[in-house]
Amino acid sequence: MPQASTSVRIEVLDSITKLTDSHKGHVVVAGSHGAEYAAYLAAKGGARAVILNDAGVGKGDAGISGLSYLESLGIPAATVSHRSARIGDGDDMMARGTISHVNESAKTLGCSPDETCESCANKLTFAPASASTPPPQSENRILLRSEIGEPEVWGLDSISLILPEDNTHIVISGSHGESLGGKPETALKYDAIAAVFNDAGIGIDQAGLSRLLALDSREIPAATVSAASARIGDGRSIYEDGVISSVNETAAKVGAAVGMRTTEFVDRIIASLKKS
Repeated sequence: MPQASTSVRIEVLDSITKLTDSHKGHVVVAGSHGAEYAAYLAAKGGARAVILNDAGVGKGDAGISGLSYLESLGIPAATVSHRSARIGDGDDMMARGTISHVNESAKTLGCSPDETCESCANKLTFAPASASTPPPQSENRILLRSEIGEPEVWGLDSISLILPEDNTHIVISGSHGESLGGKPETALKYDAIAAVFNDAGIGIDQAGLSRLLALDSREIPAATVSAASARIGDGRSIYEDGVISSVNETAAKVGAAVGMRTTEFVDRIIASLKKS
């Protein structure tokens, strides 16, 4: 295995949203999904190269769509298989991760599918510093449903966009269903009436479902949709395309079930509120 360049660090994060100026110019291994917005944040933060999680790849290859985006900026990038390491857990990706996809810039540095995340990260330290400044992008909060006498339904491309006022809303998030670093307290920053996530292919240790159990302890109905049914990182797709792959006990008690559309899940939650 080649040794990392002595002047470049490998920075390990549970989420690409945790990037700071101190990470600029270094290789970043982050537990985030590999969709385009996560890739944008890596580029915006000045990462020399990045490794993300393939999130089950999923509908429209959303879980690895960031690789071609970063290639267009000349930034080497790779993903680890969701079956090899927990999404949302950078340390686990470094310890157990196996590379599933690489872009051309990473391939030029010798990275390839089936090698370890650690090996690929070491090779990426030899990448040239990025001089690219990506065009600005933003994640969205979208009002998906608003009816008199019912809670509003909001689509969030990332659960990081949740607000205190969402305690009166149903939140449909494009984020994966893993609590960051496996810590239950990170499942949801603020309470909501109910929440839906993408299962990111579920993956090793059933990581893509871990928020559900954590939210049971807070009596918040929660569900995931299949990564194959809806684009990760896209709240509207989770709502319009999503098919429920798992529900927590709190959601099951109000009639939510695997196989429902997300829209039907929302109907069940609202119906239960009207009965109470």
